[in-house]
Amino acid sequence: MLRKITIALILVPLAIIIIAFAVANRQIVTVSFDPFSSTEPAASVTLPLFALIILLLIIGVLIGGVAAWLRQRRWRNTAHRLEHELHELRRKVDTLGGTTGRPANIPEQAAPPERLKLKPPLS
Repeated sequence: MLRKITIALILVPLAIIIIAFAVANRQIVTVSFDPFSSTEPAASVTLPLFALIILLLIIGVLIGGVAAWLRQRRWRNTAHRLEHELHELRRKVDTLGGTTGRPANIPEQAAPPERLKLKPPLS
């Protein structure tokens, strides 16, 4: 519920700003893609100014998202590799499921080696 309220508090003012921007910038503009001829461009688009700005904003967000996605490729590959290793280790643990949980080569209560025993203090 709190998340919906937070989203509404962000999206409603944002929508109002976008609508006000669109109403204030209804002028028709011509965007030319021909750098050699400004009077008779070979490729041009005529559209309202707000549509051009919103379209460029959307294209910028998409380019930024793709750049971030490409930059995070290394982390995705590492996560995928670690996930694969985790599944392999879980499979190995499941195949060893019949054991007691302790490795066979470790005794229950091993006596410490002689060098680790402490001698009583001299008084």
